[in-house]
Amino acid sequence: MRVATPVLLALLLASAAAAVTTVTVQRRPAASAPEAPSQPLPPPPTTPAVAPRAYPRLPQDPAAIAAELAALEMALRSTAPSPDQLPDLAHRQQVIYRRLATDPALAARVRGFLPVRWQGVLDRHLAARREFLAMHRGGPRSAVVPAWQIIPPQPAANLLRYYREAAAATGIPWEVLAAVNLVETGMGRIDGVSVADARGPMQFLPSTWAQRGIGQGDIRDPEDAIHAAARYLVRRGGLKDIRQGLWGYNNSNRYVRGVLHYAELLRQDPQAFTGLYHWEIHYNSAAGDLWLPVGYNQTRPLPVSTYLKRFPASAPPGR
Repeated sequence: MRVATPVLLALLLASAAAAVTTVTVQRRPAASAPEAPSQPLPPPPTTPAVAPRAYPRLPQDPAAIAAELAALEMALRSTAPSPDQLPDLAHRQQVIYRRLATDPALAARVRGFLPVRWQGVLDRHLAARREFLAMHRGGPRSAVVPAWQIIPPQPAANLLRYYREAAAATGIPWEVLAAVNLVETGMGRIDGVSVADARGPMQFLPSTWAQRGIGQGDIRDPEDAIHAAARYLVRRGGLKDIRQGLWGYNNSNRYVRGVLHYAELLRQDPQAFTGLYHWEIHYNSAAGDLWLPVGYNQTRPLPVSTYLKRFPASAPPGR
């Protein structure tokens, strides 16, 4: 298997840095200098500058998009990137798939330039994303941002252990549990209560959590919630037909198909988990596909226009 070389990664990250808009932080004026000490002080240590994260700006040309997507898929499956590079690589991958899912003509052209190895991966991603988009098609886009807090997820190794332990205990495939966790809260990034009063990383209604044999422990704890989700899927018939179990989780055939597309992607290619794990939270609003980064914290819904005046970097480039 070919892997991304450090040179390829450096070029990819350099092009990404050049293409995104950054957020400028205004520094406070320096305080007036104190009286000189009798002995000279050593110079302060220097800290390497870290470029701020920003909403990815993608190429327009289908061939360039395909080349970047292939490089990203390869990099996210290799050992070449350092851990601090993975979030930006995965975010660019995510934004490409979100863009292509809404533009079938562009997606078809990109697929034609994409190496055969990645065409099936593209197909799975787009099929899943389009199912979830179709669940809300025809309704107005939200004019407010949600009352959520976006928090860092549990370490990837922890989540994989929880999925696999729950799978071993119940027979529900770990890939299905990972896909549900991804779809419901971005693998635990969204800390908030839904309009239906669901909560926690697997989005349980308190009444469902309270059912005998389902919820054990803390509804907001990832390990407890993942095990509870596996038990609930069993109760809803998931061992006989996983589609039936998922329909019990969310009464929508589109939801079922979307989750199973991500689960099948993970079944065929477990290394795809790295990219999915590092995906960011995006919110499909009246102002476009807003990025809600870790640190987002709204205690009540806020008009999108007001939010973007305060945090313009959440808006997609070119808006």
